[in-house]
Amino acid sequence: MKAKVFSVDGKQIREIELPKAFDSPLNRELIKRAVLSIQSKKRQPKGTNPRAGRDNTAVARSNRTLPQSERTINVGRARLPRLKNRRHLLYGRVARVPQSVGGIRAHPPKAEKVIAEEINRKEKRKALLSAVGASCSKELVGKRHVLEEGMDLPLVVENKFEEIDKTKDVVAAFKAIKVFSDLENAKSKTRQRSGKGKQRGRKKKQKKSLLVVTKNNSKVYRAARNIPGVEVSPVDSLNVELLAPGCEPGRLVVWTEDAAKAVGERA
Repeated sequence: MKAKVFSVDGKQIREIELPKAFDSPLNRELIKRAVLSIQSKKRQPKGTNPRAGRDNTAVARSNRTLPQSERTINVGRARLPRLKNRRHLLYGRVARVPQSVGGIRAHPPKAEKVIAEEINRKEKRKALLSAVGASCSKELVGKRHVLEEGMDLPLVVENKFEEIDKTKDVVAAFKAIKVFSDLENAKSKTRQRSGKGKQRGRKKKQKKSLLVVTKNNSKVYRAARNIPGVEVSPVDSLNVELLAPGCEPGRLVVWTEDAAKAVGERA
């Protein structure tokens, strides 16, 4: 596959041959597995204190070992563990069991539960290449992004783009290569989140716009990170979730020339 290389002014300066990774076939099921695997490893293990509900004097004992005053058989009360400290105001109250006040939980969450969803290394790599190939399909990208007439995919810009350190210059470059319409669309789709997430620092939901893939951690990261919906990633940190957010392949990607060539090294 060949691609046109554009300058930061939007002019075509040359044409390059892309690696075979850009011709990879689409595999939706594999992409979904890889994305869910990445998301599952972000979850934090949670569990209860093993002593919760058990730090008391209530112990389940046989009636044979109990004194006559503490027996629970044939005395008109349930045979359940009860508090034994006589000086306590709550002496005789049922404790420890799940149905009691302050008792243990029947089936609490356990910190040792395995919540990470594993995926084979080769499958993960194949899913990444499949997502890269999907980013070159106008049909898939057009379903989730606004594409201007005459736009060719994949979009490749010269390496000079990585050295831009001003946000206004990044926006000017996006206008020149005809992706600014998608940025405006993403900005207009910003909305307030419903539910309790507003109380936890997630007040707004932001639509995903284009992804910029660079060769290294360049200056353009700091310049573009404040544009709504835009994400910047070095090619070494590229993963399936960035290329297919929400398990849906076909993200609009802007590649720098060196980054596009480096994708072949990961194939």
